[in-house]
Amino acid sequence: MHPTPQPHRRTWDGSRLRPHAARSLRIAAGSPTRLLRAAQPATCPDCSNRVERYPHINGQFINLHPHELPIAAVPETDRWHTASGIAYPAHDGTPWCRVPHHLLCPQQPAPQPAPPQLASLRLRLALATRRRLDTTPHTTTPRPAGAPTRCHPTHPIVRFRHTLLLAAHPVQDIQCVAHTRRHRRCAHPILAPDTPHGTWTLIPSSLPGRHTAHPAMAVYDLTHIPAGERCRWLAQHCPDHAASPGVADLVAPEWETFDPWHHQQHIHCRLSSTRTTAASPRPPRAHT
Repeated sequence: MHPTPQPHRRTWDGSRLRPHAARSLRIAAGSPTRLLRAAQPATCPDCSNRVERYPHINGQFINLHPHELPIAAVPETDRWHTASGIAYPAHDGTPWCRVPHHLLCPQQPAPQPAPPQLASLRLRLALATRRRLDTTPHTTTPRPAGAPTRCHPTHPIVRFRHTLLLAAHPVQDIQCVAHTRRHRRCAHPILAPDTPHGTWTLIPSSLPGRHTAHPAMAVYDLTHIPAGERCRWLAQHCPDHAASPGVADLVAPEWETFDPWHHQQHIHCRLSSTRTTAASPRPPRAHT
């Protein structure tokens, strides 16, 4: 006896059904951002509304409103567009454009004069922020009288030899940006217990042409650690992903070039009162 061959699956018109081969996500060789996603979803640290983070042509990042607006509602100098994952401060000829979030953020001064549609959108974002504040419980612990104030920088200044960068999170909470096999962001911090650590130190803080109230500022110094470790911190990779060649990033590293004029609120003139320690040793990364 011969086994009866299984008939090929066919569509409604009798043509043979060919299954599509599964394709994995890959980065194009000419990609200017080396990211698997063009837009990086984030929240504004001031008003907690949703934004989309794009790299700018000058190497910095800009937060754009997540929705497009008609060009008639946006002044010509405030029109942006995105192409190949890069944000450009210009109009691309379409009837739609993107708007920087700082023009709509209710915690920022309103531009004058404000177009009616932008003012209405700004009011909606302000109401969303108010509802979020009203529904979020706030618990505060009173500080004892006479107790010294502690320095816990939420946006620490990190020194890479001759470069100062501003971090988006405390040193021990800076998260790896690598893309895992489950199409998620790596959950491991870049501060590992078995790697060299930086040290908190005070360096002179000078604003040219003007006297400043901060003669010195605290920075997390990475100058003395090996060059390979500095590159790992700059790429914002955990030790496991730093050892994997060609690893893709789900989001861009969250460093921002420190500007003493625009980041004065993040300058601390005392050393951190808590010792920066890494988390407990973790098991090796397996099939993530």
